[in-house]
Amino acid sequence: MIFFPAIDLKDGQCVRLLRGEMDQATVFNANPGAQAKAFVDDGCEWIHVVDLNGAFEGKPVNAGAVQSILDQARVPVELGGGIRDMRTIEFWLNRGVRRVILGTVALRDPDFVIEACKAFPSRIAVGVDAKNGFVAVEGWAEVSDISALDLARKFEDAGVAAIIFTDIARDGLMQGPNIDATIELARAISTPVIASGGVSNMEDLRQLKQRGGRVLEGVISGRAIYDHAINVRDAVNLLKVNGMYETGL
Repeated sequence: MIFFPAIDLKDGQCVRLLRGEMDQATVFNANPGAQAKAFVDDGCEWIHVVDLNGAFEGKPVNAGAVQSILDQARVPVELGGGIRDMRTIEFWLNRGVRRVILGTVALRDPDFVIEACKAFPSRIAVGVDAKNGFVAVEGWAEVSDISALDLARKFEDAGVAAIIFTDIARDGLMQGPNIDATIELARAISTPVIASGGVSNMEDLRQLKQRGGRVLEGVISGRAIYDHAINVRDAVNLLKVNGMYETGL
């Protein structure tokens, strides 16, 4: 499994939110590029980045901060938040982002995701953010009547690189991930699944590896890193087996 340290951007700074509430942001680092470099120095092989302002406004907002991450990171970066048209996808991929994450637009216009996958093979991930099993969109401000599984199944044959599944009821609360729901989703679809939301300590990572190591591609964590509940280098090593990432793929 791959360990993805998260950098969530608000107003150009690294922050973490409680349950996706923009007015419940804690700033952890004012220098996103330096934070990315620190993660790479600790052995990370991917970095997960979200433009939180962009997720709410429907367009890229923290372009300068993202560029600083790309300039400092020597590993692949995946980026989500406000990416809802081909022009924006192409913009970020040309700037050096390895893959973009489509969230709200995946629910609003599934055909667009399929088109994007054809245009940019292996460069498109889909963010499925759920509350009580149903997909939340618009920066988590709205909950739909579509289940997380139903949305993920729409892209089974589209060539999506990964489904990033977040239980937003747990995100930022340090109460542990929803392992059951995450593994249930991963077993129900063939697209690789990355777990996100609520990962609070090394024991959470051990449980995810033990129970989902054969079906999960990786794990995203943010606040637990900044609160020093998870040591990045230890997390990377824990999820590796004999120097190789263990996945079911």
